[in-house]
Amino acid sequence: MRYHALGRLPKKHHIQFRKPDGGLYTEQLISTYGFSGPMSTTYHINQPTEVVGWEDRGSVKVEYVEDAELRHRHLKTKQMPPRGDAVSGRFPLMGNSDVEWHQVHVAEQMPTYYKNADGDEILFIHDGSGVLESMYGNVPFKPGDYLVIPRATIYRLVFDSLPVRMIALVAYGEVTTPKRYRNNYGQFLEHAPFKERDFRPPSELITIDKREEHQVLIRARHRLTMYTFPFHPFDIVGWDGYVYPYAFSIHDFQPITGKIHMPPPIHQTFDGPGFVVCSFCPRLLDYHPDAIVVPYNHSNVDSDEVLYYCNDKFGSRKGIEEGSITLHPLGIPHGPQPGATEASIGATRTEELAVMVDTHRPFHLTKNAFEIEDPKYWESWKTGVTPIQAPPGTPHTTGD
Repeated sequence: MRYHALGRLPKKHHIQFRKPDGGLYTEQLISTYGFSGPMSTTYHINQPTEVVGWEDRGSVKVEYVEDAELRHRHLKTKQMPPRGDAVSGRFPLMGNSDVEWHQVHVAEQMPTYYKNADGDEILFIHDGSGVLESMYGNVPFKPGDYLVIPRATIYRLVFDSLPVRMIALVAYGEVTTPKRYRNNYGQFLEHAPFKERDFRPPSELITIDKREEHQVLIRARHRLTMYTFPFHPFDIVGWDGYVYPYAFSIHDFQPITGKIHMPPPIHQTFDGPGFVVCSFCPRLLDYHPDAIVVPYNHSNVDSDEVLYYCNDKFGSRKGIEEGSITLHPLGIPHGPQPGATEASIGATRTEELAVMVDTHRPFHLTKNAFEIEDPKYWESWKTGVTPIQAPPGTPHTTGD
């Protein structure tokens, strides 16, 4: 991301920066890849190392079913009841050594602040609005926003109303925009599907100078620990750098279209360690006079493809509803269901909205995933079933 700064800063790094009473503010460097990656420098009223105590809250290591049978899967998250807050309510569905996928149907506001030291987070807000309160400042959010939260950021989500549906991806490494969209200076190129002004960094720094005990729930090494500090964790008077949370709306993604069907990489929005995130948005369809606008059959021999459907505008994908998740694993081909290809001919536009995650290592499901699975989804490719009769103009074109 770009350089950003909020609040009051000294003229130079690592020099005296004094409070109105003559005391020194405490400087803290937040760095990645040692001292070689993106960094931010924060200035605190208190010593960030000072604590009152801590309490172990147990393991949050996700347990996977390693030997599940190979087949296409459909998970129906719509049936999940609201539970917990944006952290305690996380319902792990799948993951691997690079990324975890948690489904969340938030029922309560977060009672304490949270810090994930295990990885960067991408939160996709399906249908809620509110404010991401963080040590770097406030980031308002609305339905369809991605919230990218760097590792070790202290934050809290405050929703305008509840319940709220969201996805929480935990990445064991840095989340960035695709390198091919940027020039050597880091600026987005003209062909990129977004621009810098589409990304919303913290807009307001809230400095709280209180010597009162406050708690921060910290995730590190796959365990939760509740730390108690003798001051409010938002005691930063100023900061600058390249590490901070930000929001990006899926509705600001600029779809790339073509004369014939375009492959999924044109929809890529974020790049993570061992995975990518893509946004499928309403757009005009392929304009070759003989174009087939649904995807061709595809054998993804080195990646799993997972789609989260944000609406129900999928006329040729049988049984899919808003909130559905489909998993098409490596090892077996996937593609249009019976009747979808013929039904798509002549369509000029799609209103689909979906988030896709492609992984370079197999996704392993949790027992939670099997509880909300449609076990007959794989049968929807049988040629003996009733063909899909999708009206022109509303085909399913998501994925590949």
